[in-house]
Amino acid sequence: MLTAKVYNLEAKEVKTLELPEDIFAVEVKPTLLHEVVTIARANQRINLAHTKGRSDVRGGGRKPWRQKGTGRARHGSIRSPLWRGGGVTFGPTKDRNFSSQINDKVRKAALRMVLTNKLANDSIYIVEKLEAKDGKTKVLNEFFVKLLGKDKKAVLVMAKKNEEVVKASQNLSNIQTLPFNSLNVLDLLKYPNLVITEKAIMKAIKLYR
Repeated sequence: MLTAKVYNLEAKEVKTLELPEDIFAVEVKPTLLHEVVTIARANQRINLAHTKGRSDVRGGGRKPWRQKGTGRARHGSIRSPLWRGGGVTFGPTKDRNFSSQINDKVRKAALRMVLTNKLANDSIYIVEKLEAKDGKTKVLNEFFVKLLGKDKKAVLVMAKKNEEVVKASQNLSNIQTLPFNSLNVLDLLKYPNLVITEKAIMKAIKLYR
C-alpha cells in the first residue's frame, strides 16, 4: 500500500493515509491518455463557424434572364455559389458534430494514470476537512498559500458541495472546484496539484476502481 500525508486547516501534517496501488500505482500509457484527452477536448468544442448555402441566402427567386438568346451563360438564380452574394459550396455549418463517446472503462483507466502520476510527483494534498467561514475568499486563499505556496494552481475536490467553499473559491482564478464524482483527466492535467478532502478521496477510490 502507498501512503500520502493528510493536512489540517493550518496546512500542517497530522497523519498519513493508505492509498491502493490499483489506482495510485498503475502503468501510465501515453497513447491511451492522448486518446482520452483528444476525445474530451472534442466534446467540449463549440461549433461556431457557419456559412449559408444557396437555399439559405435571401433573394434569387426568379431566373435572372431567359435561358436562350441573350448571348450570356445560362443561370437559374443570382444566389448560386457562382455569384457574388450567393451561397457557399461545402462551407462549414453548425450541423457538424465533433463529439465522440469515451468507453467508461477507458476513461477510468486514464484517470487512474493521471492520479498515479500526481502521487509520484507529490502533487496530491489530502486535507481532513475544508472550511471557508462566511464564504470569505481571504480565508481560503490563506490556506492554499500555506499548503501550496503562492501562485500555485490546483483542483479542489470535496465529498459534497460546500456553498461557502465554492463561493470563496470563485474569486481564485488558480483554483478549480469539483465534486469527487466529476474528476476528469482534462482538469487534472490543466492544474498541476490536486487538493482533496479525506472523505472525497475515499469515495473516489470506490467510484474509479
